[in-house]
Amino acid sequence: MNIRELKSVANAIVARQKGVLAADESSPTIKKRFDSIKIESTEENRRRYREILFTTEGIERYIGGIILFDETLRQRTRDGTLFAKLLSSRGIAPGIKVDKGAKALALYPGDKVAEGLDGLRERLAEYKQLGAKFAKWRAVIEINEHDIPSAFGIRANAHALARYAALCQEIDLVPIVEPEVLMDGTHDIDRCEVVTSRVLEAVFAELDAHRVVFDGMLLKPNMVIPGMKCPQQAGVQQVAEATLRCLRRYVPAAVPGIVFLSGGQSAEDATDHLNAMNAMGPQPWQVSFSYGRALQAPVLAAWKGQESNVAAAQKALLKRCQLNGLARDGKYARAMEAGE
Repeated sequence: MNIRELKSVANAIVARQKGVLAADESSPTIKKRFDSIKIESTEENRRRYREILFTTEGIERYIGGIILFDETLRQRTRDGTLFAKLLSSRGIAPGIKVDKGAKALALYPGDKVAEGLDGLRERLAEYKQLGAKFAKWRAVIEINEHDIPSAFGIRANAHALARYAALCQEIDLVPIVEPEVLMDGTHDIDRCEVVTSRVLEAVFAELDAHRVVFDGMLLKPNMVIPGMKCPQQAGVQQVAEATLRCLRRYVPAAVPGIVFLSGGQSAEDATDHLNAMNAMGPQPWQVSFSYGRALQAPVLAAWKGQESNVAAAQKALLKRCQLNGLARDGKYARAMEAGE
């Protein structure tokens, strides 16, 4: 394990004003996104859409890493350059999603666990050869007001995340560890904080047991936020305070950065929450973003599958990247959404 290399890549991804673009949608997910703009999810359309994202001028100022799907890591630009090579040449670290999706945890109704550990060592070696500098594994934590997730469900996901992270570091890939407590449901912000706390406590205990070097990884957690169907929604400052309180209790200061998932929040809400946390002053780790929908939704809406709209789509992406870059410094304001 080359600890110096791992630390260098992890720190570069969350350098000042920078974060991660999550462009690792699975085939069913990207089909849903394309359905929303009424274009067919063919391999060429997927390739072209990702090419539009990756060739947007100026995003390297705000994007330190991009997470790719297996298909995307193997694809090329129109002029034949591998996407991973293109990104690296722009100073953006290419990454790869390696879990194979969440499935029901046997005998634990309501709990899920991500699959994909079998053969992972060999897959990681191939991905590294294809140019990946980091990887990502998402654990999906279902939540209700009472008994889900179970203690064992949390433990099973924490164990899988730690095994994945250790395999990544063994081959000098930075692991992004993503335990996502879902925003679905009617639970309130207090319930989310309790569950997120239990999850983070279990995850870092397992990472430590597996000898994962905290300096050479990144954490991609949910924000502490009420369920979307909760009648009592929380204000921006309340979310920021609850999230940081939770993270400061359980995330070691050695971790270089926390790259939040947006988890179904609107683009504006995700940026607002990130900004509020950074406005509260320096934290032990970089407080950053790893957004999918919250960066891409405006791009898809502008593109609509039309070549004539590429410039508008790229402008929309650059704007969201710039706004999140400002939020990294606590200098974003909602009024900026209206500006050009």
